[in-house]
Amino acid sequence: MTEPNTPLDGELLLPPPPAKPSLLARLPGELGLGALIGVCCLLLGLLMGAMWYWLAPEVPLVVHGQSVLYMDPEGEQRAGADGTFVLLGLGFGLVTATAAFLATRRRGGGIAVAVSLGAGGFLASLIAMWLGVALGPTTDLAAAARQAGDGHSFNEALGLQAKGALFAWPMCAMVALLALTATFGKREQDPPPYWAGPQWSPMGAPDAAADPWAPPAPVTPPGAQAPPVADAPPVTDTPPATPPATPPATPPAQPGPPGASASADLGADGSRQTQ
Repeated sequence: MTEPNTPLDGELLLPPPPAKPSLLARLPGELGLGALIGVCCLLLGLLMGAMWYWLAPEVPLVVHGQSVLYMDPEGEQRAGADGTFVLLGLGFGLVTATAAFLATRRRGGGIAVAVSLGAGGFLASLIAMWLGVALGPTTDLAAAARQAGDGHSFNEALGLQAKGALFAWPMCAMVALLALTATFGKREQDPPPYWAGPQWSPMGAPDAAADPWAPPAPVTPPGAQAPPVADAPPVTDTPPATPPATPPATPPAQPGPPGASASADLGADGSRQTQ
């Protein structure tokens, strides 16, 4: 009785797939990759803050006696500043997600890439808001009005009214990373079903990786008879050779009764005649 899942003669057991390293073994590499992506996001946050200060519209104010009024009460400069911050966050989120995906595509991405993009994008938005406010006009409205004087105008301090704009960068980065991974990400080979058992490869079969168009080699299950080879000549049963027939031996002549004499003469027709 043969053991189950035992290779037959002329068959080789395919090597098992390489085992993935454990989480503890991959943890230092994942943490290093996440830290690198986070630091890059923080540096880009400084650039975003400078661009926000440069592109955001100014809000002019005018000093009228003891009051400070908007020069354009129906203006949308304050909403424009928030919109500029959101657009910059979307752009930086798309750029960082694309760069992170291209840098980690060969290794298959990982949870560290997504977490670092989300956390790093949020912290970078905070840095951009702080830098834009620091580079803009002073936030001390009374001191700015006294410095400007009655009847003169000055610009309002740059600020982010809609705090939800801080999530524009991390949300865009996460959505872009998900879309790129689903479209161009590395695909993993599906494992065989649990009932398939080990795969056998006949000896001498062509390698499928070398010739992808070659037909698959037939696999003989354990305990079954191998199929006949098509190029081999048919085998016929040959009957055993029979020995040549030997002529029967001539029986010896029987002696006649006593006192009788017989002579054998040949007749004219060559037959034996007895007298």
